[in-house]
Amino acid sequence: MAVSEQYLQDFLNYLRVERNLAKNTQQAYLDDLADFWQFLSIKNILNPGRVDHQDLTDYARHLKQRKMAETSVARHFSSLRAYYKFLIMEGYLDNDPTQFLDSPKLPASLPKILNYEDIELLLNAIDLDTALGLRDRALFELMYAAGMRVSEVCNLSMEQLLLDEDLILIRGKGNKERIVPLGGEAKKWLLEYVEHGRPSLEKGYYNAGILFLNNKGKPLQRKGIWFILKQLAETAGLNKSVSPHTFRHSFATHLLEGGADLRIVQEMLGHVDISTTQIYTHLDSTYLKEVHSSFHPRARKS
Repeated sequence: MAVSEQYLQDFLNYLRVERNLAKNTQQAYLDDLADFWQFLSIKNILNPGRVDHQDLTDYARHLKQRKMAETSVARHFSSLRAYYKFLIMEGYLDNDPTQFLDSPKLPASLPKILNYEDIELLLNAIDLDTALGLRDRALFELMYAAGMRVSEVCNLSMEQLLLDEDLILIRGKGNKERIVPLGGEAKKWLLEYVEHGRPSLEKGYYNAGILFLNNKGKPLQRKGIWFILKQLAETAGLNKSVSPHTFRHSFATHLLEGGADLRIVQEMLGHVDISTTQIYTHLDSTYLKEVHSSFHPRARKS
């Protein structure tokens, strides 16, 4: 086994056990590192201790020649930094060649959101005469009501519904738990789905009590949610880019527009750092400027 492969396995164990990252995230790290080592194999470099700043500069040039998007380049560099940070931490290496590696400067972008009318349009386009329709209505009502990540929705179990208390227990990144209140509409459609939709979807497969099932009785996957939402947007005639995360962004923005405290929104989103939540205050101020510019009689520029 090459030294680099041994270290990669140790790194994977670190990501899985100590950082408790999702499988998709673990795989993203490994894919980025595999790409890096494939490039270095041309130089006959198999040991991470032999990598120097020039090798990283050459790799950055290589990524640029492949016309890779700057966001992808930044992710590759982030994976390399995490990998070498791990090697230093474990005492495998003494020097970190990535310390002077410059990531491309990405333009700051505000998350896309749906206004309330857009969300109503999507929800009202769902066919409620089928079990799958009841599932979809409960699913998207919940995502908007609780600001959940798509991975959190896919892993949500029946036992996490605390409907008698109008609450939901969410297990987020790093298996950290948070409790979020549920509004009346979300609770109504969750009860409707649990009582009249989900039993029709169970096909005898073991589903570990997962709440949202596909038409085969197995747990609904993130790709399935993406597909459902895309089809729903087409049915509703919504000419906007929509993703499952759009519901999370809309949840946060609409709370702040309604006067919610930033710290409370941070808790409900499960953000460790409030600076992550503060992007929604920028979005809210943009919205306020648009309203002011549109309706204030002295706001129009000459």
